[in-house]
Order: sequence, then C-alpha cells, then structure tokens
Amino acid sequence: MPTTKTPKVNEVNEFLEIASDFEDPLELIRESLSNSHDANSTEVEITVRDRPLGSEIIIEDDGDGMDHGDLESFFDLGNSTKRGLDDESIGYKGHGTKIFYKSEEVVVNTTKNGSNLRARMKKPWEKLNSRTMPEYEVTETPVRNGNSGTRIKITGFKSGHGFSPASLTYNKIEHYLKWKTLAGSTAHFFTDDFREMDITIRLGEEIDNSQKKLITNKKIEFPPEQLEPGDGPFPEERMCKHYPPRELLVETENGEQTVVEVVGMVGGKEARNELPTYGKHSVQFGVWLAKDHIKVERLNEAISHDNEFLHFFFVANCQDIELSANREKVRNKSSPVYQAITEELTHYLSKITADPWFQKYLDQRREARLARRAQSQRSSVKERQQQIQERDQFSPSNSIEVMLGLERSNCNGRQHITVEDYDPNAEVNALVRQNDSLYASSIHQRLTDHFEADKPLESIDKIICWSYGDLDELSELERNGYHGGGISINFDRNLLTYQNGCHHTIDIVSVQDRFSSIN
Repeated sequence: MPTTKTPKVNEVNEFLEIASDFEDPLELIRESLSNSHDANSTEVEITVRDRPLGSEIIIEDDGDGMDHGDLESFFDLGNSTKRGLDDESIGYKGHGTKIFYKSEEVVVNTTKNGSNLRARMKKPWEKLNSRTMPEYEVTETPVRNGNSGTRIKITGFKSGHGFSPASLTYNKIEHYLKWKTLAGSTAHFFTDDFREMDITIRLGEEIDNSQKKLITNKKIEFPPEQLEPGDGPFPEERMCKHYPPRELLVETENGEQTVVEVVGMVGGKEARNELPTYGKHSVQFGVWLAKDHIKVERLNEAISHDNEFLHFFFVANCQDIELSANREKVRNKSSPVYQAITEELTHYLSKITADPWFQKYLDQRREARLARRAQSQRSSVKERQQQIQERDQFSPSNSIEVMLGLERSNCNGRQHITVEDYDPNAEVNALVRQNDSLYASSIHQRLTDHFEADKPLESIDKIICWSYGDLDELSELERNGYHGGGISINFDRNLLTYQNGCHHTIDIVSVQDRFSSIN
C-alpha cells in the first residue's frame, strides 16, 4: 500500500534565500517606495545616515498604515495581502520586504483605524544565518482617529560584505530612482487619473553634503522635442522626437492574449543627457521591458542591427512578464507570451526605424561626422611645422604624441616603459612593458580625458597621460564617483584608487613629470 507524503519547506532556508537575492542596498529604497505606493501614500521620505554602530535607514510615509493582518504580511513570506494584477499594487508575493531582514534591527511604527502598532525585530540577519527564525514583538496603542502612516527604521543594513552609506551620493540615488524604481514610472502616459507621490531622499552630511535633500516624483518625463537640427559641429545632438503611448495587443499561437504599453523617444546625446543619466549611455538606453511600469531588463535585440540602440529610450510595460524574486530579471523568457511580446516589439520598432524623421536624424549625424573629419584634415603640414617651431618645449596634442613623449622620457635613469601594443579603438587601448611585465594601460593627453571618454577602470593597470588636466574636474569625480564606484587620487604618489565592490589601484604615469625630471 503506497504512503502519501507532503513536501515540507524549511522556513529559515526559504527566508535566507529570498533575502540573499537582494544584493544592491539601493533595492531597499526600491521596495520601500513600492510599499508606500501600495499604501496609497502621497508623500514618502527616506533618510540614510552613517552611524558608529552601522548604517541607519528610515522610511516614513503618509499612507493608509497597517493593521495586524497587514503587519503579518509585512514580515511573512508568501502571505501578501496585495493582489498585484487586479489593482495598482506592485508585486504580490511578499518577497520585497524580506530585504529588511538583512539588518541588525527592524522597527515598524504604523497607524491605522485609531490604532498604532509598534513591531520590533532584533538581529534578523544574524538569526537567519544561525538557522533560527527571527521573532518580532508587537505593542498596540490607541490613537486619535484620522491619523495614518508608517515609519520603518532599519539599523545596520547589510549587503554583500556590508553596506557602506559613504558610497552613496545624491546623483547616484537620483539615477537609481529614475531607472530602477517607480520614481521612473511610465504609468502617467497611460491613465488620466494617475496618482501622484512626492519622494524625498535625505543623506546625512557625513555621506553627501552637496545639498540638503533630493525631491522628485514617481514619473519619468522625456526632454522637450526638437525635430530640426541645431547649429555648430554637432547639429544632431539635441534632436529629439517623442513617440506617443501605444497599447499593443499581443496574441500567442495558442490564443493567449496580453497588452503591452509602450512609449518612448529617439534623441541625440545632448537630449539624452537631459534625463537623469549616470555613467555610460550604452548601459542605460535602448528598449526596456517593465512590469508595474518599473523598468526591469533591456530587450535591445528588438532593434535592428543597422541602428545603434543607445539613440532609443523606449519602455514596454506588460503585467504578464514574470520576475525573479529580487525583481531584477524576467524569468519566463521561454514562455509563448514572452516570445510573442518580443515579436510584437520588434515589429513596432521596425516602424520607428523606418520613420522619415529617424532617417533624417541619421543623415544629420552622418553629414556632421564627415564635416568634422574634413575640418580636422584641413590642418596642413606647414601649419603643424609652424606649431612645432613656435613652441619652446615638447607638448603633445594627442595620445600618439604622448606615446612619443613616453619613449623620449626613457633615459637618464628613468624606468623604461615601452608601448608594446596600441589599439585606439579598444576600451583598453595599450599594453605597455615595464620591468619585463606587461600592463593593461590607457593612454590619453590628459588624465581627465579617460573619464570624459567613459573608459572603464576595473581592467586598467596604468593610465599614461601628459598631464592631469583640470584638477577641479578630478575633485568633482572624487566627490561624485564614477560608474557607480568611488574614486580617490593620491597626487604625490601618482596613484588612483577605485572602489566598486573591490579595491583596485591604478598607477598614473605623468609623462610631463618625467620630462621635467630629465630637464
């Protein structure tokens, strides 16, 4: 006689695995905003401070608050009161709030229907890692009717090897808000009764004292249109066209149907810079798939290979895509509905690339590039000879001449540095030899040129330059960071340190200094 058994779930392991899926500390901000939105908040304020005992994060909103059942759903897993697809709620499995467990303490104060509930959970992350389910205690106090709202305080928040609030800046947070949270929602394009929500972020002065706070809303807006080219050598860079919101009905081969809400723009670099960009355009622009009107993952293959995706910024929202627990990836890519969405978006975008305006934009880019190239070639040999005769010392005007200066400086006891390979089109454009070792290097006229060219730092051993360039510009980089990481420059030792998950030190070779020591 067969025996019937029911599979069991290890609660501790399940909580630990879900919480571990959240690696970026900024995901805590994303989940907090979604919770406040679902509580019908019109205002939410998030404060981050760096304290001696660890980071402190406070989220306050004026939403509906929580009763006992809501509070249980907040701490439980798979017991969410939200229904996701039936209303405006974001998500419905209760995974998001599990990021709060990666901390030393969580304290929730919430008011609803004349009752204030205070819940306190001590050392949740430590207990989960010791295979113990954390507990929380709840205290109830009556309050005057009409009051509502929630305040959550997270102390000692952890991410990976630990969360350092000092890595945050207002610029970095604004970019994250608009590209990864509901603060960059496109829902307002598709409804007349869009619910506004004001978002305020405060960083302690010990983190970023460049401003007192950051205030934004929960929608992303495109820069103004400019259909005609401008003046100057880059007439196409401010050109911009909006493509209005469209609802695409998508049907699979087996008859399933879904709706994709798509809206977007095409524009030059200057127009795209009017959006809250941070770092490389190549990792921000293109075609974004979204759920709950929050951008999740790009689908740039929907644009033909003849057109560079970075000129596009389109958001395609569909409630039938399924997300990973941390909402960072689409997980039903093998489903018929996902394949149908991909095909429909490819067809839709093929019409955009065939738009006469877009072809005019491409023609303007091509003509301007040819004109700039012709202008640069007009510099005659005689003019260059005259420049050489007029200068009183060697002064390079490009990276090739920097390499020439480097070779000339290999004398009078200086350590020899020889360029063994040079590819001006590569991200890491040179390999140099010093003391019989090869080093991945980046060669520029000025150190600041490396950052203006948006080059990486992780794979670089040396940056070879004639001079440092604008020191104020380097100081600004030290304060705001680069590609999401922190930068510090030791001018006395000619060293640059880059911290972005790991500690990386880069030698700065100042060829001008080598020349000065020779003279």
